[in-house]
Amino acid sequence: MNPQHAKQDFPVSDIRRYLEPGPVVLVSSAWQGDTNIMTLGWHTVMAFSPALVGCMISAGNHSHGMIEKSRECVINLPTAALTDAVVGIGNSTGDTVDKFTEFGLTKSEASEVAAPLIPECHANFECRLFDDSLVDEYAFFIFEVVKAHVAPLPVHPDTLHYKGDGLFMVAGETIDRHDGFTKVS
Repeated sequence: MNPQHAKQDFPVSDIRRYLEPGPVVLVSSAWQGDTNIMTLGWHTVMAFSPALVGCMISAGNHSHGMIEKSRECVINLPTAALTDAVVGIGNSTGDTVDKFTEFGLTKSEASEVAAPLIPECHANFECRLFDDSLVDEYAFFIFEVVKAHVAPLPVHPDTLHYKGDGLFMVAGETIDRHDGFTKVS
């Protein structure tokens, strides 16, 4: 397999560069006529049925309060084609900027929640707050995906993965081991 490599000490505050759980997403929210989008990389699938996703949304983000009050959002999956919008959204605040207008994104009506879908994204997952017991202490929201919309192609989109310090990686080559996968879920 791989030869062992010499290791060196590394700042524990930067381990996320190696452990980010998945693609960067755009979380859209709505509250009392206002809408917002935030860039998010700290999320994890927590259960399959119901479909639960945990998201760390800092209390310093404008979206935090909107989502805490509305108890819903949409997790939108952008592709590499939206890299500049993803970075711009992440570097601006929704209390002073209409991010939909500023970054040329469309608000589309969701079917189960008031937060808007972003149709330019490959997938949209409508979410309702399932468990808020970790919000006050850890800013960790647990959502149930109540409706999913996914473009049929490409099957494996070029998603963005944050490496820290302004660096992104694009999802790479797909390795197919389907025939050897025997575990039944």
